[in-house]
Order: sequence, then C-alpha cells, then structure tokens
Amino acid sequence: MTIRRAMPDFRTQDMEQNRDFYGKLGFEEVMHRGWIMTLASPSNPTAQVSFMTHDATAPVVPDLSVEVEDVDAVHAGLRAAGAEIVHPLQDEEWGVRRFFVRDPDGRVVNVVSHR
Repeated sequence: MTIRRAMPDFRTQDMEQNRDFYGKLGFEEVMHRGWIMTLASPSNPTAQVSFMTHDATAPVVPDLSVEVEDVDAVHAGLRAAGAEIVHPLQDEEWGVRRFFVRDPDGRVVNVVSHR
C-alpha cells in the first residue's frame, strides 16, 4: 500500500482566523469549499492541514485524512480485519473516493484516493 500524504483535520468555526494564523507559519490556502479549507506549504505541498466546519456528506468531522494509492484495497483490508467503518466507501463530487474508519483509540480517519 502506498500512502501519498497524511494530514490533520481540525474542526473550526472560523476559517479565516485559522488561515491567517497558519499563514504566519508559512502555509497557503490551496482549497476552500466553504465547509472545508486546506492549507499547504508552498515548498512541500504534501505538508498540509485542513479545517472543517462540518463534513458535507459524512456524519462526523474526521480527525485525520490519509491519501492512499488504492482506497478500495485499503477499505477491503480494514473491513476484513473487522474495523468499524464510520462512513461508507463512496465517490464524492469533488473528485475523490473515500471512506471513514475508527482507529483503536476512537479517532476517525478519512481514507481517500483522488480519481
């Protein structure tokens, strides 16, 4: 399995305040869909952090996003291992295929591949 990137997802009610704060650390906005905003390092684009007011298609805001090469294979492996799938595997309108799984400590992980 190939991991392309991993990034924290933070719940927020103030996207702009977080964009300004993390901008002072060198991050720049690379995506903003209204409910989710992602900031990245201009010198290392896989160094990212996302802020979410809610999730547009899932029941919870994840704690972490992990982009993998083959989301279907990861999903199958975790299901076979008995992991709790919090949000089903599905294609999203913004060009990703993803699902949410709960880790052993209760954190929700968004496992995603870009289509």
